[in-house]
Amino acid sequence: MNHAGEIAPLTRMVRPDVAVVTNVEPVHTEFFASVEAICDAKVEIFEGMDTGGTAVLNRDSRFYDRLVIAADARGVTKVVSFGEHADATVRLVEAEIEAEHSDVTVALDGARIAYRLGAPGRHWATTSLAVLAAVHAAGADAATLAPGLAEMRPLAGRGARERITLDGDGFTLIDESYNANPASMRAAIALLGGTLPGEGGRRIAVLGDMRELGAAAPEQHATLADALIGAHVDHVFTVGQHMARLRDVLPTDMRAGHAENPDHIALPAAAVMRAGDVVLVKGSRGGGARPAMRVIIDALRARDGESQPRAAGSG
Repeated sequence: MNHAGEIAPLTRMVRPDVAVVTNVEPVHTEFFASVEAICDAKVEIFEGMDTGGTAVLNRDSRFYDRLVIAADARGVTKVVSFGEHADATVRLVEAEIEAEHSDVTVALDGARIAYRLGAPGRHWATTSLAVLAAVHAAGADAATLAPGLAEMRPLAGRGARERITLDGDGFTLIDESYNANPASMRAAIALLGGTLPGEGGRRIAVLGDMRELGAAAPEQHATLADALIGAHVDHVFTVGQHMARLRDVLPTDMRAGHAENPDHIALPAAAVMRAGDVVLVKGSRGGGARPAMRVIIDALRARDGESQPRAAGSG
């Protein structure tokens, strides 16, 4: 949803027994007066539930109490929570983030459940807690089902990784091109920071505009600079009107190139990649059928199998 009133008719159609609210973040702020208003739009999901239903909520969210009150007001009094909070029903004990997976340990009903998640990143680990919480809420055995999460893989545009070969070696592409908001952008940057480049390689981000942020857009883009610096990203290509604000606040040595249109930077950005690099591509989808940043993914893939890197240039 990106407007109030969109979830209510859907939940009345589905009549869910279990409803999960993963988080409440400042996204789609162009269409909401406050983050509280976003929270209130999300709680519409409880309107289609019977009184015997269960709300699965993020215990770490600053809106947890507001969500609980909203669920209760709609007759949904059973709550299962997840997160790092000491009172979470499914509590994160430990998450070891590796290059291709995450090893997660949670506490549930006094027992510990350890499992491997087939996706790297702390945000994926947190989402897996929500999955186990929903399983628990549905009355199934979370400990029995948790091992199946090892088979989960990030989807294309949602964190999928692939190797682009160059002269027998290559670079790693992290495809986050489907969509973007401030929370998911920070999660993806943290994932890039946790990925070690190969010998002689660099961490490179190609970032497109985050849409539907309204008047907050310039500030929201500029504040990504701290995350990029903290993740030890070496070079950042920026794409779009609002990403120009990020470019302006980045240290000069991190600015790799900028264009208003992804078509104008796809080839120059692809040309500078070399063996050992780790490359993140992320941006908002836009209004078309094809994600706006997909042209950059295509340009990077086109380098697969090259016998020699192209001449360097930043565009």
